[in-house]
Amino acid sequence: MTSLCTRLKGALANAPTKELRGHQQKVLTVGWSSDGRRLGSGSADKTARVYTNIERTNSKDALELKAHTGDVDQLCWDPTHPDRLATASLDSSIIMWDVRTADRSKTSPYICKVKTTGENINLCWSPDGRNIAVGNKEDVVAFIDPRGGGDATSEKKYIWHTIKNDVEINEISWNFAGDLFFMTTGQGTVRILEFPGFKQVTDLYAHTANLYCLDFDPRGKYFATGSADALVALWDLDSLLCLRTFGTLEWPVRTISMSHDGELIASGSEDRIIDISSVETGHNIYTIHTSAATNSIAWHPYKHLLAYAGDDAMATRPEGNLRVFGLSDLKNG
Repeated sequence: MTSLCTRLKGALANAPTKELRGHQQKVLTVGWSSDGRRLGSGSADKTARVYTNIERTNSKDALELKAHTGDVDQLCWDPTHPDRLATASLDSSIIMWDVRTADRSKTSPYICKVKTTGENINLCWSPDGRNIAVGNKEDVVAFIDPRGGGDATSEKKYIWHTIKNDVEINEISWNFAGDLFFMTTGQGTVRILEFPGFKQVTDLYAHTANLYCLDFDPRGKYFATGSADALVALWDLDSLLCLRTFGTLEWPVRTISMSHDGELIASGSEDRIIDISSVETGHNIYTIHTSAATNSIAWHPYKHLLAYAGDDAMATRPEGNLRVFGLSDLKNG
């Protein structure tokens, strides 16, 4: 085990957890802005919320984003601009927001709303900020120019390309170079396409069951995949060879995230735990115990802070909560 991971193992044992309230139903997605100052969440209550300065604020200071008419299933921040984010909903639309104007506006709180062809369940933003990809339940992935297309005399056309897939498509993402597009499939493969040409590079046979999620090492060395076979696998990004697997969880892996320094990988499932392991050794560093299955996790972009949310909204306590765990001066609130 590396010396850093050894130190983290001891430190995380005493790390605090902060609960953020506000949603009325379970939280489905969480994500940090590129500068780490804001944490966004989307919920089955049809809203998104943005929490600012997590370490010094409480839930009452959150900005509520209301415009969707269905579950907000996915949320993604613009990697080039810390004030912009996109939300994808089961109402067959995505919305692009600027939190500065949303905080002030009462009539038009968002930049634009783009109608899509189906109920949206996946969303990602390209590293250069010039493209958004959204996937729906019909396994169609649409590529959106957030600036709009067309000319000065025509209505802006945001969707510039679509892919109708012949297999179930789950999580989608660009690599950090932005020249490859990754799609996880129901056949346990990672379908990799050239971008923007969309020529298929390979179907990487990664797992023996449905592949639900993936994430990239911020250092650009690895990517990780999580599957219904209850395994997380670490892959070399250049050779596409599997380096190791993580088998702490016993149920299908729903969500994974790699820390800013590439040292830690967190994974969540229907197990009532979140596993935090060393990327280099595969050893468990810490286990977060949860009250329900985990829907979404996300490491802070430059701190060992992990946001997570799950199915803990109940009839006796209907609000959906998210939590932030890790090494920082967090205060309960």
